[in-house]
Amino acid sequence: MKAGPRALALLRARGLTPDLVDLVPGASGGAKWLALAGIDTYLFGRFLQAPRTRPLPAIGSSIGSWRLACLGQRDPVAALARGHEAYIHHQRYSPKPDSAEVSAVLGRALDHLLGPTGVEEILAHPTLRVHVVTARGHGLAARTERPLLAAGLGVAAACNAVHRRTLGWHFTRTLFHAPAHPSPFAGMRDLPTAFAPLTRDTLRGALLASGSIPLLMDGVRIPGVAGLHWDGGVTDYHLALPYPDGDGLILYPHFYGHLVPGWFDKGLAWRRGRGAWLDRVLLVAPSPAFVASLPGGKIPDRRDFYAFPEGERIRRWEAARARALELGAELEALVTSGRIAEVAEPL
Repeated sequence: MKAGPRALALLRARGLTPDLVDLVPGASGGAKWLALAGIDTYLFGRFLQAPRTRPLPAIGSSIGSWRLACLGQRDPVAALARGHEAYIHHQRYSPKPDSAEVSAVLGRALDHLLGPTGVEEILAHPTLRVHVVTARGHGLAARTERPLLAAGLGVAAACNAVHRRTLGWHFTRTLFHAPAHPSPFAGMRDLPTAFAPLTRDTLRGALLASGSIPLLMDGVRIPGVAGLHWDGGVTDYHLALPYPDGDGLILYPHFYGHLVPGWFDKGLAWRRGRGAWLDRVLLVAPSPAFVASLPGGKIPDRRDFYAFPEGERIRRWEAARARALELGAELEALVTSGRIAEVAEPL
């Protein structure tokens, strides 16, 4: 657990209370969300269910947006359980699946997570204001032909290595949010950003697009919204954004103790999340010792599909999820005892 200076001061003065939370981000990371099973279960199912005196904005890309879709449902714990079940057990593929097959399988997993009424529950939530990030492609990044798309991604990656702002030549961050409420992210100017409404017609498509990794899945066309949309992690992998100022905390359940701005930055050691917004961040993540105790000494990830037979992958992912559930009880004990400020390290 790590905290920025202002976050640490708030924890020492007031402890961690639900109404102290200004905002909740949810990062990209695919199967890594299984390592947050217990943290999410506690935060979504109990801590953030306390009555609030003000709205709670939340922003997610890729699997982070799926996690927030669980938080926005009437029973977040049941939604998380459905999502974990689908992600672990329903992802069954032919030996060499194409992008259409992967999109179809994950689309059915998303439907299982949402259940029959999830879309309506998210849109009608009394306090949660979900924001879903997608990346709308331009030029070659908007092509569906695999060689052209691959070339476009290569050019985007090369430009991004020079400067992150060049991503705007290839992608527009698209932020889907409830149209009836003003978005606290309306002033973002770090990258070209478009805004679109979350409605019954767009919510599922936005969630699917937010996790649609280029080349692995098909891009998504969303009703009433221009363009071909890809994984929101392309522009905002760990949501290292210019967040609005505020008096409370940014409560950030995360897989790691660091933040990578965009998908193309994963291999760039010098490209990490920075900015004044980190002053308010409480980063809640599994410790290195905990990660070392998981099967293979690591958090589940997409490479496991290639590294293990299906049965072994499922066994490892279920074991990691079961172990991760223990972290929820540990976090709850720290919150209720008031010891959370004692264990938080500087971010």
